Amino acid sequence: MPDPALADPKREYASRLAARQAAAAAEEQRHQRLGYLRLALFAAALAIGFLAFDQGVLSGWWLLCPAVALIWLGHRLRNVEDARTHARRCVEFYERSMERVEGRWAGTGETGLRFLDEHHLYAQDLDLFGEGSIFQLISGARTSIGEQTLAGWLLVPASPDTIRARQEGITELAATLDLREDIAVLGEDVRKGDEPLRLAAWGEADPILKPSPFRIVAAVLSLCGFLAIFAFLAYLFAQMGLLDLPPRTVLYLQGYAIVTALVLGVVVFYFRQRTEAVIQALHEAVYEVSLLAGVLKRLEVERFSAPRLAQLRADLDVEGHPPSKRLARLGVLQDLEESRHNPMMAGLSLLVLWDLHLAYAIEDWRRTSGPALRRWLIAVGEMEALSSLAGFRYEHPEYIFPEFVDGPPSIDGEALGHPLLGGQQVVTNDLRIGGQPQVLIVSGSNMSGKSTMLRTVGINTVLAQAGAPVHAKRLRLTPLAIGASIRIVDSLQEGTSGFYAEIKRLRQLMDATDGPLPVLFFIDEFLHGTNSHDRRIGAEAIVAGLVDRGAIGLVTTHDLALAHIGETLAPRAANVHFQDHLEDGRMRFDYKMQPGIVEKSNAVELMRSVGLDV
Repeated sequence: MPDPALADPKREYASRLAARQAAAAAEEQRHQRLGYLRLALFAAALAIGFLAFDQGVLSGWWLLCPAVALIWLGHRLRNVEDARTHARRCVEFYERSMERVEGRWAGTGETGLRFLDEHHLYAQDLDLFGEGSIFQLISGARTSIGEQTLAGWLLVPASPDTIRARQEGITELAATLDLREDIAVLGEDVRKGDEPLRLAAWGEADPILKPSPFRIVAAVLSLCGFLAIFAFLAYLFAQMGLLDLPPRTVLYLQGYAIVTALVLGVVVFYFRQRTEAVIQALHEAVYEVSLLAGVLKRLEVERFSAPRLAQLRADLDVEGHPPSKRLARLGVLQDLEESRHNPMMAGLSLLVLWDLHLAYAIEDWRRTSGPALRRWLIAVGEMEALSSLAGFRYEHPEYIFPEFVDGPPSIDGEALGHPLLGGQQVVTNDLRIGGQPQVLIVSGSNMSGKSTMLRTVGINTVLAQAGAPVHAKRLRLTPLAIGASIRIVDSLQEGTSGFYAEIKRLRQLMDATDGPLPVLFFIDEFLHGTNSHDRRIGAEAIVAGLVDRGAIGLVTTHDLALAHIGETLAPRAANVHFQDHLEDGRMRFDYKMQPGIVEKSNAVELMRSVGLDV
């Protein structure tokens, strides 16, 4: 049943949005006032300079006052700018949240298109990814690993035990709006494909630069390098007459600087390949470190009662510094690596062995923290995926968690609706397949709702097996493998026609019945790319083959000849239909599924309604 403990999401979002907008306006005003104060201090500095150096009225030391004030003000401005940015992100978070609960969310948020595989058995057919997709509606993940985890859950069904554990975690997280807000406003959006896996692999890789006693020698040589810098400066000043030194001392300084530079150059050359390999590996593997550290820091202060959440939280615990501080340290190393490209560092890096010490520090981090990276990433990814589904639960308190049962393949739902149509006047339908009948042959006119019915059942089954709540009053099902042939198109790249692409997909559906789970299939407008005689023979054979292999599913058609497959395969198949009627010259649809075969077609009426002379 819907959870009555969940607050009204629209009212709560509106209240928080107003509060965050007020906070953002206050920070904007504070920033403007400090900006005016900075201009005033610049003006004061100019006035003091004029009075001191042009008029001789004041001492030049008075310039220290506006200088100190400007330094303090610069620090204060940075803090206010950070607070203003944070407030703006909070406003954006609740604006997007309001768009979702009001049904205006399509086109906003991450589409997840990089996870779409057109050869997947249902991802494209059921609108999992892309504009206006279920991923765009649900995902609130901030990290790449969080998005990958959520996408994986949508693409691969989980076991009933895993689903129940996720449901418990989602139920607990649904009320933690503060946690979701805090994570949503962390850092900038950074998403780079498969780099989480590369980061984990980097952490587990064998060290390139192993610990060695030479590290102590390198530290001594670096100190000698610092002294060589001062020796060289003293030599230059003596040459320019700015420093009075004996000629022999000047010669010693010159020789010391040259010899030290040569020795350091040899060391750099000897370690060059290994240090470059270490630093390059860091550069290629490390991604969104500051964002990950922020997410971990926020999760580290949470305590959970749901077993799966408690386990994920325990996976973050390590001896010594917590993961957030360790990743923050890795972020510092990443910044130091980037500083090597500063032209001023080029000469200094040689004389202080900068690259060598940086490589040792990177390898130290990888040796102590690298093996735990994969565990941290998995925990963060799963926590973010659960948080995304918890947000979906919070925004749809009327949705329910499905019940998974043992036995022959079946799905039994009451008042099933499509979650992507939730902001509209969605029409719900009851459905029961499994046992007798195993297959429903859905006939009906164009635009009557046949394809939407397939997608409604399909996407709710996907959500159910990901652990999410579903748009239904009740849903009971067994574990199922999903396969669909709904949105099949030709491919110029692969040189396949639409019909050939469809029969390849049907072959995939048939092959899927050899897997460990029974198949729930959805086939829309069977074999529409061939003649009616071949269509009927092929459709009847394919449906019979799927049923014989223990599959259950729905098949739609507007060809009444195919509807008789239900009579041929009865009682394992049954006919249902969607109806329409003409009212005041316009087609009207009720989108309610009814038993039996549809009695009429609306194609001629539809052609006439758009002005065709038929």
